Parts: sequence; structure tokens; C-alpha cells
Amino acid sequence: MSDAPLIRTLQSISDVSEADWNACLVSDHPFVTYQFLKALEDSGSVSANSGWMPYHLALELGGEIKGVAPMYVKGHSQGEYVFDHSWAHAYERAGGKYYPKLQLSVPFSPVTGPRLLVVEGPEREAYQRMLLQGAKQVATELNLSSVHATFLEPAERALMEADGLLIRTGEQFHWVNENYGDFDDFLAQLSSRKRKAIRKERKGATENGLTFEEVTGDAITEEHWDAFFRFYIDTGSRKWGTPYLNREFFSLLGAAMPEAVVLFMVKREGRYIAGALNLKSSDCLYGRYWGCIEDHRFLHFETCYYRAIDYAIRHGIRRVEAGAQGPHKLARGYLPTETYSAHWLRDPGFHDAVAEYLEAETRQVSAEIEYLAGHSPFRNDGRS
Repeated sequence: MSDAPLIRTLQSISDVSEADWNACLVSDHPFVTYQFLKALEDSGSVSANSGWMPYHLALELGGEIKGVAPMYVKGHSQGEYVFDHSWAHAYERAGGKYYPKLQLSVPFSPVTGPRLLVVEGPEREAYQRMLLQGAKQVATELNLSSVHATFLEPAERALMEADGLLIRTGEQFHWVNENYGDFDDFLAQLSSRKRKAIRKERKGATENGLTFEEVTGDAITEEHWDAFFRFYIDTGSRKWGTPYLNREFFSLLGAAMPEAVVLFMVKREGRYIAGALNLKSSDCLYGRYWGCIEDHRFLHFETCYYRAIDYAIRHGIRRVEAGAQGPHKLARGYLPTETYSAHWLRDPGFHDAVAEYLEAETRQVSAEIEYLAGHSPFRNDGRS
């Protein structure tokens, strides 16, 4: 048997075993687990029909899988949260074909995490580079325009930048747990005006007979998923027209990894009227989807932001990532944080044009983060 490393592509995550895939994880990050990605595929939420054709990478050595990477052939730029529509338009106006492209990412999830998943050991970085080269080779063989890796951890960002990929900087708002004893301990670190505003919002959210439930693990039932899916559909229909996930996905998610799911549900007069879905690791609570079928003052802030902070404090979780967008999160203790993506464009002229664009964009993003950080809600003598 040859000991030469072999990169092969997987048309479905089911082409490898759960044990082999998850053996390449060095953390309990929920979004890159076999279970999460398989739920996307088995539900049909991710497929060639949805414009997310699975084309995962596997690195084999001596007959054993040493690394994997979640990768997709994309026929559009939807569900990525790193917007390159203007690049596509410019390339196609110049006579090129931007789509299909390759995407190293987790579909529909603007969550920072590992993308080049490799077993622990001294060859870890070398294996990661092999996976990255494998992605480039696939793009070349399939005559695709580009490879994009989104929401990268800092180490992978540095690795890809050293390999010549263009780095794009974005912005999200994250809350950090400074070893708070309880929610009031967190509030004590804010300026008086912000502290009073949050207390007012939390009080207002419990008016009109609203009650809140925290549901996790095996306590989550199909009734909860039925209700939450109604909320998800309502939000998705109003925000972007066609929600990405179908009802089956949520049942599969709950069955495959219940220990990672946290639902904050809201009732009025015995009926669920709102909810927020979170996934968790040992050090982060990831706020993903929210929706409601009734409008109530401050309900969104309470369900998505304050409940998440309270949960993180009670369970000793280091931070809360509340998803894309949201300067409004700043006043609620979520501070601006850089996010990173990496881009390899096969056409050298297009590569140079995008590089020039990114230089200007990065300066703008950095200036905005600096400005927002200067308007932190924390006291000048606070711990944060």
C-alpha cells in the first residue's frame, strides 16, 4: 500500500464514516461535525438543486483519513454572508464566468470555525496545506473561477494568506464573558445609561403575559420544532424571500446532536409565539435563527441577546456569537470583532483587481470597528 498522500472528493458526506470525519475535529465546534453537515444533506437543504452541491475533500495517507474539509460547488452567492455579488458582476461584464465556484464553508452559517479539519499531530499544518492545494486543484480541473473560504479562524487565515490567497476582513458583534457571577454582575460593568436601558428592555419584554422557556437536549420535542419552524419561515420570508432550511432539517438536527441545541421559546396564552435557536460548544454559544408570529416590544432583544448572555454566564461559556450584522448589538454588550475570509481567483488580472479593492475595503472596516469600539457601552473603568 502506498504511503503517498491522496486527496479525493466526496459527493456526499456519507462517503466517509462519522468516526473518520469527527476524528479530524480538534474541538467540539458544532457546525463542522459530521452530524450537522449530514443533517443539511439528508434533509435536502443542501444539494445541487439548492446551488450547494457537496464536494468535500478527504486527505488519505496509508489508507487512513488524516483530514477533511467541508466544500461545495456553488451556483450562486446566497447563504454565505460574505458578499461577492459585485465581484461576480464585474467578472461577467468583462466576459468571464464567475459561477460555479468552490466554497469552503458551512452553509447558511456565518460562524467562525475551522475549515481545514486535520487530526492532531506534528504534520497538522502540512496536511492543512495539502487540503488547500486540493481545493485549488479541483477548481482548476473543473474550470471553476475561484475558491472561497469563509469565517476563518486566525490560524487558518494566516496559513491561507501565506499561500497567496487574498484575505477579506469583515465585522460581527460578539459578547465576551469576563467571569461574571450573574447578569447583574455583567450590567454593573456598563455605563449607568446603558444599564438602565437594558433593565427597561428586559422588563418590557415580559409584559403582555409573555413567558419564556429554555429547552435543551432530549427535552426538545417535535412540537417545539413545529413552532420554531413557523417562526423561521416568517423571518426568512420577510428578510430574503426563500428560507434556506426545510422542516426536516430541524428534526434531524435535534435527533443527531440534541446536546448542542439550546432553544429559547416564548409563550403567550399557552401558545408559542416566538423563539431563538442556538447551538453551543464548550466555549461559545452561537445564536443562529430567530422568529416570531406576534410583535411585542423588546422581544427580539430579550430572546436573542439577553437570554443568550444569561445562559452563557450560568454555564461558564466564554462568549456569545449572535450572527451576522447588527450595530444595534453594541448597546447590549456585544462588541465589534473582525471576521476573516480567504479568496483564490484563477484569473491573474481579476485577482489583482480584487486585491486592490480589498485594500480599500479593509481600511474602511478597520476604521468602522475602531469607531464602534470607542462607543462601547462598558464603563471606562470596567473589566471589558
